[in-house]
Amino acid sequence: MAVLTLINVAIANANTNSTCCFYNSINSTISSWTNSVRIYEYVSNANPIMSEVPNRLFTSDLHEQGPSAIIQFDLSQELQTHYPATSPNLLANFIRILENETLESSVVFAATSQTFYVIRGNGSSLTRNGSVNWSEGDMFVIPYFGNDVESVCTMSNSNKQCVKHTCNNEPLFGGCALYWVHDEPLLQYLGVEPSSQRRFEPAFYSSNAMKETVYSLSNTDNNGNIKNRRGILLGNEATMQTRTLTPTLWSLLNNIGPAINQKPHKHNSVALDLAVYARSGTNVYTQMSQELNENGELLNPISTQWKTGSVFITPPGWWHSHHNEGNEDAWVLPIQDAGLYTHQRTLDFRIADDETERLKTHRSRGATLDTSTTKTSNNLYKPCS
Repeated sequence: MAVLTLINVAIANANTNSTCCFYNSINSTISSWTNSVRIYEYVSNANPIMSEVPNRLFTSDLHEQGPSAIIQFDLSQELQTHYPATSPNLLANFIRILENETLESSVVFAATSQTFYVIRGNGSSLTRNGSVNWSEGDMFVIPYFGNDVESVCTMSNSNKQCVKHTCNNEPLFGGCALYWVHDEPLLQYLGVEPSSQRRFEPAFYSSNAMKETVYSLSNTDNNGNIKNRRGILLGNEATMQTRTLTPTLWSLLNNIGPAINQKPHKHNSVALDLAVYARSGTNVYTQMSQELNENGELLNPISTQWKTGSVFITPPGWWHSHHNEGNEDAWVLPIQDAGLYTHQRTLDFRIADDETERLKTHRSRGATLDTSTTKTSNNLYKPCS
């Protein structure tokens, strides 16, 4: 008691700074914990200066030539991360595998979700849950399989999430090409590893099933007008509420018909868009801008030309629209971190026309979830009998 009394008297007689120093000097744990403390004034730091997600293009020639390799879309310098990342939550890659060769792909740390889309060729991929045969246009997604299943790979730096890919045939460029996206950057940022219990089951989406489903959708609205959006969301039994590819990943196979000019829209997730197909020599492109004018049109937009097998980044919150001035269908497959945003009710998907009409009534919606516009429909997938 006498010691505590002396301490309290000393603290009462000290100024604020010396009080902290004095108290820390008698408590070694608190002294070490204060080393990481930072305190900031609210208004000048509520919207801190951060590096922006850049608009970038990764062209198809990266996977059309050279030896078997994994080509990372590493923007860690631009994003100021100490690990490879294409967006804050995702890392995208091309995988090129020469005919009759095998290549192993592996995350370094951990990932809850990995998805692979076949850009070109046919072959197979061996996972810890079995082998899948694939051909152009197919897509498959795998979860973290846990720690008690042996790795299928042999390279020294691979971890248990490694997948072994083999290319059987690809006559055009002499090598198969896959588009590989996973959420390892998110786990690196959080410093966590997945639970050993699977969060979802692996899924295989065949090209035929996806395109047949798209073409089964009506191309006209209730008034007989041609729709400027026709696509399918790729979901999983484990994500019935969010309708997303996995709890973190979101993907859409989107068809842009001939002479279609989409109205601008936006969302808070980053889109890593694969131009699945755009006929060579035709004008198929995406326009993007951070702002709209009073008519709901993009203000000073930048334009990204589509080339089959190329990937471009749509930064978060940017208004953007897709355009096909050719006479043949174009296809795009965005992969986003929108699984997270949808779950958090912060995706904030908006269409420019709706936004401008609302502003004309002198109203501005702040809510990221507008319940007056939310809706769902039934599963369209029909498995083979």
